[in-house]
Amino acid sequence: MALKMLPMPQSDYLTALDQMKTNSGDSVKEVSYKQPVLLVFLRHFGCTFCREALKDLADRIEEINRLGAKLVLVHMSDMKTAEEYFGKYKLTGVANVMDPNCLYYQAFGLTKGTARQLFGLHSWIRGFQAGVIDGHGVGTKQLGDGFQMPGVFVLQQGKILNKFVHKMAGDRPAYVDLLAGCCKVKA
Repeated sequence: MALKMLPMPQSDYLTALDQMKTNSGDSVKEVSYKQPVLLVFLRHFGCTFCREALKDLADRIEEINRLGAKLVLVHMSDMKTAEEYFGKYKLTGVANVMDPNCLYYQAFGLTKGTARQLFGLHSWIRGFQAGVIDGHGVGTKQLGDGFQMPGVFVLQQGKILNKFVHKMAGDRPAYVDLLAGCCKVKA
C-alpha cells in the first residue's frame, strides 16, 4: 500500500515529524516524547556507504539501546527490500520509515550531493576502503536516489538535540557520541 505524503517545505522537520510513521505504525514524534530517537537517514541500499552504515549501527545497537534511545532508519526503498538489507546486517525488526520521494530528507534539510561530495577523491578512497577492504561491496544497483545525501538526528520531545549532516557521501558518523548529553546509561 502506497502512503500518501504531502509536499513539505525544505527544513520543515516539525511538519515531517507529524507525518512520519514507522513500519509498525508508531509516530516518530510520539516516540521522541517517550525516549530519545536516533533518526538515521540512509543513502540508497545499493550504496557501499549505506551498507557500511548498517554494519556500524548493528555493531552499536546494544549500546544505543542501553542508552535508552530508539534507532529509527529512514530509507528510500520499499519495505520488502529494506527488510532484506536490515536482515543481512542483523537489524531485523528495527523501526524504519519509508521515504521513496525523499520528502522527509528534504524536510530535515538534507540536500542532493554535488559531484565532489559523491564522486570526489575522498569518496573514491573511502569507497575502496568500505567496499573492497571492509567487504561491503561496490554499488552496482541504485535502490533510491543516488544523489541524496544522508544525515543523522537525535530527537527528544519533538526537537532536534544533535545532528550530523554528511559533508561527503563517505563520512562516517560517531552514532553513539551523538547521543551524549541526552541519554543516560540504564542500570
